[in-house]
Amino acid sequence: MDAVRNNFGLKLLAVALALVGWAYFRFANNPFVAAAQFNQQLAVAITAVNLSPGYVAHFADHDAVLMVAAKRGQPAIKPEEVKAVLDLSGKGPGIYNVPVQLVAPDVVVQSLSPASVTLTVERIQQRAFSLGIRYVGTQNSGTVVSQVRVDPSSAMVRAPTSLLAQVASVVVNLSLPSEAETLDEMVRPVPLSAGGQEVAGLSVTPNLVRVQMRVVAGSTAGK
Repeated sequence: MDAVRNNFGLKLLAVALALVGWAYFRFANNPFVAAAQFNQQLAVAITAVNLSPGYVAHFADHDAVLMVAAKRGQPAIKPEEVKAVLDLSGKGPGIYNVPVQLVAPDVVVQSLSPASVTLTVERIQQRAFSLGIRYVGTQNSGTVVSQVRVDPSSAMVRAPTSLLAQVASVVVNLSLPSEAETLDEMVRPVPLSAGGQEVAGLSVTPNLVRVQMRVVAGSTAGK
């Protein structure tokens, strides 16, 4: 009895360690445990593919969230290893509901949101505009603009159909100097809506034009 009680704590610890070691080797080599699956959530960017040249697609859902079942013991799936695509082959102008297709490693997808995306396909068009001049700032009552020249005198605006329809004019904004002066500078053409607001998100060619302006004292104008 004394032999059992002697170093009882150490003996109990040794038994516990033996049980832990047995459990590790018993279950680590069990193929059913090794193959157990666990769920992993990923967020993946949605991209449109196979869209015909000269068209653009607009959609609000830019990310897909998916739950995948990966094997325990295997490396976790990285978001960059999974692609969420919208196949727009043969799609012309119009509104479509397109399923989200996954290109992924050999994993089981438990859930996907959104499963499809509603989008609009538009044609990209272009239109030429004569460049107007818009003076900004406060004009000095003692000076006037004697000459102004814009080169080139027109610009080409390229944008999706709905955006191009918002453009009423293209202007160059010129700040009026406070005294007589001759200016020669490069200025960016600005597309404007009918209400005078800048229309963003389109392409203007050229992106800079040369403006030459002469401002003179009011009494010498025309000389």
